[in-house]
Amino acid sequence: MLEAYLTLKPEFEIIAMEREDCRDVAVLHGERFARPWGDGEFHSLLSQETVFGFVARQTNAILKKPLPGFILARQVAGEAEILTVAVQAKVARSGLGWRLMQAAMREARARGGESMFLEVDNGNTAALGLYRKLGFEKVGERQGYYKQENGVLSTALVMKRVLR
Repeated sequence: MLEAYLTLKPEFEIIAMEREDCRDVAVLHGERFARPWGDGEFHSLLSQETVFGFVARQTNAILKKPLPGFILARQVAGEAEILTVAVQAKVARSGLGWRLMQAAMREARARGGESMFLEVDNGNTAALGLYRKLGFEKVGERQGYYKQENGVLSTALVMKRVLR
C-alpha cells in the first residue's frame, strides 16, 4: 500500500486564489524567481478589483504539501496581463502550467478580455514552449529587463494572445 502511494501521480485542483494563499504563493515565487515578491505584495495586488489568480492544490495527498503552482493576472479595459506564474520544479511538465494558464484565460474572457499579454525571459525555453502552444505570439521585447542570479541581464519577450 505504501509503495502504491509513493508512486502515485499527483492530482491537482485549480481554485481561485484567496488572500490567505499569499504566504504560500510568496514561498513558491521565492523558489522559482531570482527577485521574488513578498506575501505583502501578493496581498496588495490581490486586493485590487482588477487582479485575479488561481492556485493549484494537490487533491490526492495524505499530508499537506507545499503549494505546487499559482498564477496571478490583471484585467483592465479589455486587456489581460499575466503578472506572474510559477509551478514547483518537481511537477514541471506535468500539465499544471497549462491548466493554470487556461484558468486565467477563461477568467479574462469572462471579464470581457479580448487579448492577453505576458512577459517571459527569452532564455526560459520551457515557458516559451508552453506559451507558444497556447497561441501566444511575440509582439515585442525589452532588452536587459531581467536580472539573473549571476547579475547578467536578459531580454524579456512580450507575447500576446487574442482571447475572442
